[in-house]
Parts: sequence; C-alpha cells; structure tokens
Amino acid sequence: MKPDLRTLDLNLLKTLDALLDERSVTRAAARLSLTQPAVSGMLTRLRDNFGDPLFIRAPHGMVPTLRAQQLAPTVKQILSDINALLQPPQFDPLTTEFTFTLAATDYALKAVVVPFIAALKVRAPGIRVRVIPVEPDRLTAQFEQGKIDLALLTPDTTPGDLHSRTLYEERYVCMLRANHPDAQSILTLERFCALEHILVSYEGESFWGVTDEALAKIGRKRRIGLSVSSFLVLPEVLAISEMIAVVPSRLASTHANLCVQTPPVAINGFTKSMAWHERTHRDAAQQWLRELLYETSQQQA
Repeated sequence: MKPDLRTLDLNLLKTLDALLDERSVTRAAARLSLTQPAVSGMLTRLRDNFGDPLFIRAPHGMVPTLRAQQLAPTVKQILSDINALLQPPQFDPLTTEFTFTLAATDYALKAVVVPFIAALKVRAPGIRVRVIPVEPDRLTAQFEQGKIDLALLTPDTTPGDLHSRTLYEERYVCMLRANHPDAQSILTLERFCALEHILVSYEGESFWGVTDEALAKIGRKRRIGLSVSSFLVLPEVLAISEMIAVVPSRLASTHANLCVQTPPVAINGFTKSMAWHERTHRDAAQQWLRELLYETSQQQA
C-alpha cells in the first residue's frame, strides 16, 4: 500500500513509539492501556503503511528493523510537537499539577534538591517531585523515553547530546565532631595524615579518592578506616568516633553538631550542573522549574 498522510492514524504513531521503547507487544499494550490483539492489529497496519515489517521476532522480544530505527527519532519528535500543541499556552505555577522527575545522587539530593523543594512547595504546591538514582548507563534512554526530566550531574558525566547549565562550583572541607580533640586547633598535614578517615566511594569498596590523589602529589598518604557508598551515614559515624572525613562543603554545612576545618592540602573540587533533554527544552513549566532550581542552588553558596 502506498503511504498516504490522509489515511495515517496518529494513534498508530503512538503505538509505534511504544513498540520501539518496549520491544514487546504485551508491554506496549499495557503502556497504552490497550489489549494485546489491538496492538497487534495496529502493528499490522503500521507495516502496511510503511511497507516494512518494522519488527522481527527474537528470543527476548522484538528487534526493530533498520527502517524502524530510522523512524524512531522522527516519530518521537512528531508526538512531542503534537503534545506541545495540546498544552495550555500559559503556565501558572500556583495552579499547575504534574509530576517532575529528576535523577540525583544522595549528595545532590541533600545539597540541591532539599532547598529546591522548600521553595517549590511555596511557589508551586501542585507540582510533585520524584527523585530517582542516577544511572549513567541508562541516562540517555531514560531521557528519550520521558522517564526523567532533569539530572543533577557534573560536566564530565553529562552526555554530549543533552542541554546543561552549571549550578555552582563545589569545594572540599574536613568534617569532624564538635568535641573532637582536634576540633579547636589548626589541622596540620601531619595530624591530617595520622588521623583515621572515612571515604565515600560510590563503588563501596575503594580506598582511594580525590584526597588521596592530592596527597600523592606531595608524597603523602592518609589512613582510611572506613569506605562507604553514601554520604548519609557520615554524621553518625563521625559522632561516635575520632575519625574525620573530607566532604563537599554543602554537606558539611548542614550538620550543626559537627566541626568544619580547611584541609591542609589543596584538593580539587568539582562542578555541579543540571542536564535536560531537547524533548523538554522549550516547555514553559520545565523552564520555570530549571530556573527555580538554579536560583535555589545559588542561594546556598
């Protein structure tokens, strides 16, 4: 059958998009709230319209043909443009209700998301926020499939095809309990290396980090007694021991019962940024949320 725009049902494009994402008639049907036979029938019509099988059965689902892969970005853009046409032209934060999904590490959750939520609940009470962990290997697919709207990353971990904006430059400080024997004195390099340290490593098994790199450059090393995969446990461990930790300054400032000191060695900080997909780049609500997130991150400096 010769393709003809007059006979192409736009619902078929929604079905094609779901099939491209899910690679399964069953999962696509569930996503579209349709029956499996209905989706199978739509797939038959899609094959007729495009003159191509589009998907080939495989042991673990359906494999898209080259034609289907070529169609994928265009179909997503068409559906995104149609969705934009149907959105109200005006955005009112006080009355809008929807869910905003962002990906963040536990550091970014405390340093960026907490102050953002405090402002959001006052200015846009109807917007719900869902926070999920950052999964670097799945990030691009999550953006393309609309599973996340924004990610809190660093420039070196941001895929090149995403939009991004720098939020702030972070530095490292030493953190120890307020009544620690070294809390009231200047922390010398000798004492710093002699004390036992806690290291936060996302792998949960490494005993080497940016502090160790800085020390190695001057021919020194420290004692690491504990390596953890999250910043969340640090205050509790520091409170019951004489250990110290080198942490991003925005985390240290949130614990009043802990003492903060300047490290006796120069440690490279990092840039925290936000990244988003072209899919949401021009959306008024998303633009407003990104601006609010930037604003609140600046206030914490």
